[in-house]
Amino acid sequence: MTLDQLSLGEVAEIESIETDKLPLKLIEMGCLPGNCISLIQKAPFDDPLYLKVDDSYVAIRKETAQYIHVRLKK
Repeated sequence: MTLDQLSLGEVAEIESIETDKLPLKLIEMGCLPGNCISLIQKAPFDDPLYLKVDDSYVAIRKETAQYIHVRLKK
């Protein structure tokens, strides 16, 4: 599944990213395979998404979130 499909409060592990489509800043902030990510909040109309990546917080566009593949943690 992709990051934009997470529901509020769900925690997932990043499986893979499409590095050629992601801004370098997101990669530098920890959007890397193996890191935990959770959806904290969605803005009106579900864009942008407010996320917690390990110990950092970041807001990204829904369009960008489609390039980050995640697996739900149980």
